[in-house]
Amino acid sequence: MDLDEVAGRLYALPPSEFTAARTAEARAAKDAGDVRLSREIAKLRKPTVSAWAVNRVAREHPGELGELLEVGERLRAAWQEQDAEALADLTRRRGEVTRTVGRLARQAGDLSAAASAEVDQTLDAAMVDADAAGQVRRGTLAKPLSYSGFAPAPVRRERPAARRRPAPDEEAARAEEREEAEARKAKERQEAENAHREWREALEAATKEHDERADKVASLERKLDEARRRLADSRQRLEVAQREERHARRRLER
Repeated sequence: MDLDEVAGRLYALPPSEFTAARTAEARAAKDAGDVRLSREIAKLRKPTVSAWAVNRVAREHPGELGELLEVGERLRAAWQEQDAEALADLTRRRGEVTRTVGRLARQAGDLSAAASAEVDQTLDAAMVDADAAGQVRRGTLAKPLSYSGFAPAPVRRERPAARRRPAPDEEAARAEEREEAEARKAKERQEAENAHREWREALEAATKEHDERADKVASLERKLDEARRRLADSRQRLEVAQREERHARRRLER
């Protein structure tokens, strides 16, 4: 028995069963004389709901997840090569496979809006980062993954030293550089807008969920206040009945 084997069993469980199973696994390792393994098992973190949903997809739908990770690998290569045609096609495929795998993850249970957003965030991270892809493939996530920026930065190729050109050619070169700079700014602006739109949608979903739960709590508090008022009325009637019963009993005993 090794840590990977134990982690595979534990992270296949629903979060509600994780802690008790981890304790049992750590105890079994200790009873077997492997104290080091027991300590490593005890350090394994209970998965969040969103991480568990992604882990479940890795085990139950490896084909669909494998397709997503393959598209991510090809997309990263296209970014590096700055292959515009491939980027256009793979970006379309990215949306399709992400929606498919995200839907499968949500079928794992009744995910909240926040957990659902974390699933999408984790799948996006697996698309653009090879390390994140490896973690998702193993199916032992304890928490959602994220990445900085909208996409990996493309490889910047060094320009060869330009030969001295006549003045008209120099002006054309400067114009080309200005166009390239403007194109880079436009691309960075688009990436920033896309990232902002994604997080704005996540914020709206989280706000809606918060407001709904706040309304539910307020409704329960109103019901609790009403129940306490009725209890106070019942207590008052009880005290009156107890007092009158005592008086009646005393008259009867005379």
